[in-house]
Amino acid sequence: MNNLPHRLLQLLGMAWTLPNSLLGVLLGLVAMPFGARPRWRGGDLALVFQHWPWGPGGAITFGNVILHTGDTLDCPCITYAQRAGLAQTPMIVLGDHERAHVYQYMVLGVLFLPLYLLCGGVSHRNRFEQAADRYAMTGRGWWPF
Repeated sequence: MNNLPHRLLQLLGMAWTLPNSLLGVLLGLVAMPFGARPRWRGGDLALVFQHWPWGPGGAITFGNVILHTGDTLDCPCITYAQRAGLAQTPMIVLGDHERAHVYQYMVLGVLFLPLYLLCGGVSHRNRFEQAADRYAMTGRGWWPF
């Protein structure tokens, strides 16, 4: 099986979202003196800065960079619908949710952040978050539109 077309699409997506990834790298580098540690997660196509020292907990993705407050992305978490008290869904794995955002960034590139904000930002109503939760629950459906 030839994976060359798949790899070329991945590289194209990584190039398209590079400005977002550079923002994530910059934020990660700023956090390193405060305990953040970078680690490449090939399965997620992302550089993860673990032990991100700021924020309420959890993770945020910028392109192919994930800033995470904990030790590992392989931890259970609740969905946005659960957090809002709207559903009783099973726990998801945080890394799966963030991987969906990496894929979304790779398709939308520099358009991701404005579209994400137009869809409601960090909220259970945001179709990007709904799609990421769906992907984390089922392994399918990361595309928000």
